Amino acid sequence: MRNLLQIKNYSMIRNLCTLPKLRFIQYVKNDKLHLGMSSHNGEEIMELSKNTGYPNNMRQFIEKNVDLNVIREKLDCFEKIKTSDVKLVAPILNPQKIICLGLNYRSHCEEQKIEIPKEPIFFSKFQSSIVGPTDDIIAHKITTKMDWEVELAVIIGSPAYHVSREKAMDYVFGYTVAQDITAREWQKKNGGQWLISKSMDSFCPLGPSIVHKSELDGSNLSIRCSVNNIIKQCGNTNDLIFPIDDIIHRLTKSITLLPGDVILTGTTGGVGVFRNPREFLKVGDVIESEVEGIGKLINTVVSDE
Repeated sequence: MRNLLQIKNYSMIRNLCTLPKLRFIQYVKNDKLHLGMSSHNGEEIMELSKNTGYPNNMRQFIEKNVDLNVIREKLDCFEKIKTSDVKLVAPILNPQKIICLGLNYRSHCEEQKIEIPKEPIFFSKFQSSIVGPTDDIIAHKITTKMDWEVELAVIIGSPAYHVSREKAMDYVFGYTVAQDITAREWQKKNGGQWLISKSMDSFCPLGPSIVHKSELDGSNLSIRCSVNNIIKQCGNTNDLIFPIDDIIHRLTKSITLLPGDVILTGTTGGVGVFRNPREFLKVGDVIESEVEGIGKLINTVVSDE
């Protein structure tokens, strides 16, 4: 199992590796949480939270509003360790909010043969649903219809309330990859239990890194999901119906967004429930979820034992 984790850790950081400089990760070393940055080739981690005065977790780091120009200048000075010697965890573990959007890609509406929504559809996931980029996804006994939804996730960088669309990106810290696992029978039936269907334990893999907004254009990134090496979803964030600045503007009309909050921006076409015949995840399936310039999640479905 250790060798498998090492392979997953290494391959996911290397994948899609234009590798911007400011790629923040969290990892466990000697049973303690650490904050770091990935090296350009993905083989090394620069330890940000050792002998630097920086916090050892991402949310506190964002809250401190650290001068990133100083970090850029000191990239070669941080102590380095091998990526294969640690376990990567979700790049943020304790957001105050996880806010998600439904029906926010034109292709996702088209596969359902429904009209494009005139207003965004918001829902939430619980913090307890978060797992890391190589962690297992639990096939809970109460569902047999688990589905995949790869998404670009936005990480908020500063408190935001009554924010104009023109200023919205000023409040973004960066981007990560999310997999919005969904129990379809709970979402579609059983009274339409969206919260249950989306928030079961392990239903929100995040990672492998948070890339700072200065390194990527979130409005034009390729996005892809495969199951057992078969591509299921392939799209681009330029297909978003409600773009990131509009999402933040609309949310902050009534909700204060806080540093570290996570916004899942929606999924592209290709989900299992709208295929013919329908497809759902089963124990043993390996889901790979990736966004250009950020990296890849590699999660295996396991039984609920």
